[in-house]
Amino acid sequence: MNMTVKTSVRAFTLIEILIVVTIIGLLAGVLFKGLGGAQDAAQIKIAGIAVRSSMKLPLERYKMDMGSYPSTAEGLNSLLVVPGNAAGSWRGPYMDDEGGKVQLDPWHEPFQYRFPGSKNKMKYDLFSKGPDKTEGTEDDIGNW
Repeated sequence: MNMTVKTSVRAFTLIEILIVVTIIGLLAGVLFKGLGGAQDAAQIKIAGIAVRSSMKLPLERYKMDMGSYPSTAEGLNSLLVVPGNAAGSWRGPYMDDEGGKVQLDPWHEPFQYRFPGSKNKMKYDLFSKGPDKTEGTEDDIGNW
């Protein structure tokens, strides 16, 4: 007696494999897009902390020693380098430098500084131009 055993082989078709790869690609795209939004939010938060907190103390220390905040012309660089009118009162540097330069915002742009401020009349304006790197737009991040 000749018995043949019939076995069935089940395998994925090319179409099924392509569908699975496409779904995985779509899920990965959604995941990476979501992470990009989280990074943007983190950069905005970092810029806000810098202008409202971490750069505030060096400016206040400068004012205590010099009697006033740096002028707009002197800028934030006067926190690192003795300004021309220091006359022995300057006791800086008032902040850590990054290779002799004032720190940049998360978008690698210099923070903007004005004294007297246009938004803070009795103090200074300190701000980042934000993600669009354009001053005077809605995404500016300032100490006001």
